[in-house]
Amino acid sequence: MENLIRVMADHWWVPLLRGIAAILFGLMALIWPGLTVYALLLVFGVYAIFDGVMSTVVAFRRKSSDDRWWAWALDGALSILIGLMALFWPEATALAFIIWMAAWGVVAGVFRIIAAIRLRHEIEGEWALGLSGLLLVAWGVLLALVPAAGLLSIAWLIGLFALLIGVVMIVLAFRLKGLQTA
Repeated sequence: MENLIRVMADHWWVPLLRGIAAILFGLMALIWPGLTVYALLLVFGVYAIFDGVMSTVVAFRRKSSDDRWWAWALDGALSILIGLMALFWPEATALAFIIWMAAWGVVAGVFRIIAAIRLRHEIEGEWALGLSGLLLVAWGVLLALVPAAGLLSIAWLIGLFALLIGVVMIVLAFRLKGLQTA
């Protein structure tokens, strides 16, 4: 498990980049709530692909030291898939896309919570990873509960949760950076 912590600490920049991307996405959603559904789908698609690539990087970096590396890879694959769907099928209904985003949020959040639980005896600050997962699950559930509201009317909700998730991921990154070995 010590190797796992070293790998995560040595790659602290991955959750930092994920957090920055989430904050940028959140700010865009808050600053321009009147964006068309199509534009919001494109922005979300790019973010989800970036997030998925970063999660996949973590997965393959952990492959040699963690037999559950596949959970990170699955998180990455799901994010990339939902991002590609947003980019290449924007004409799909907003209601269907909200359900897709809700499912992504719940599944990705559960994977992050599981990872935080696994690491709770190994590192300090695992709460940040768990909290980012909890926020994703809450975001997914809220989207599923109010799908008829449409993307335009919940742009503020999307932006707020993206900002919160981004801040928590940045906190995790700096906690991991503090664990780095010289």
